[in-house]
Amino acid sequence: MMAMYQINKGINKPIEFKGLKAQYIGYLAVGLVILLIGFAIMYLIGVPVYWCMIIVAGLGSALFYQVFRLSHKYGEHGLMKKAAKRYLPNHLKFSSRRFFLRLKQ
Repeated sequence: MMAMYQINKGINKPIEFKGLKAQYIGYLAVGLVILLIGFAIMYLIGVPVYWCMIIVAGLGSALFYQVFRLSHKYGEHGLMKKAAKRYLPNHLKFSSRRFFLRLKQ
């Protein structure tokens, strides 16, 4: 018997993998690559493998926790919106009423 599959199930939905949404997948991937490079550098310097594994496991756990926390807190675009909000002015200063009077027209 032939299996039935729905085609185009995820149209217009963000990329999601195990609960991570959109750019957070990239953040996690970059973090893991940095941890791998850090492990290699520590190993080449001469840090015992046992300590390398403990340090990388601790930092990796913190990375996973932080990335999942950001993904659930801000969602697909929320972190970018938060970063953009820093560039908004706190207040606007006008020296005359002319601007507001022109808005009525």
